[in-house]
Amino acid sequence: MSLNSPTERIFDQTTELKVAIIAARYNTEIVDSLLDNTVQALKSAGLENIKIERVPGSAELPMAAALIQKNCSPDAVIVLGVVIAGDTEHHNVIASTTANALTQVSINSDTPIINGILVTNTKQEAQDRSSKVINRGEEFAHAAIEMAQLKQKWTQKKA
Repeated sequence: MSLNSPTERIFDQTTELKVAIIAARYNTEIVDSLLDNTVQALKSAGLENIKIERVPGSAELPMAAALIQKNCSPDAVIVLGVVIAGDTEHHNVIASTTANALTQVSINSDTPIINGILVTNTKQEAQDRSSKVINRGEEFAHAAIEMAQLKQKWTQKKA
């Protein structure tokens, strides 16, 4: 996993945005840290309307994202999970299938779905990326804001 981050962006007029976060309960300690960093970054950017839902694991995130998008119409959805390599290739299956499904939900719904599923080789890598060492939660929050604002910009009806 790269240690690079996108260039920083300053956001304005975020108070009207509605963001849903769906977080897996599997690898709870690590996901909770990721969730805390994501929520903190959204609030620091001025967002107040943040809804949080929990699901069993990362494999359930695409279905939850589709349900929430369809019924709540958030400006963006952030999904958070952690998949750590084990003795089999199961982590690759979960990483690939969820990424594909989340992309389809996003495209089909015209709603930014931010894939915040960390796929790592070790627990330590996941812990580093879910903490302040490498703050992926903050990156996911900023991506959600930027994409929600991009959607607003390009879907506003012209008079």
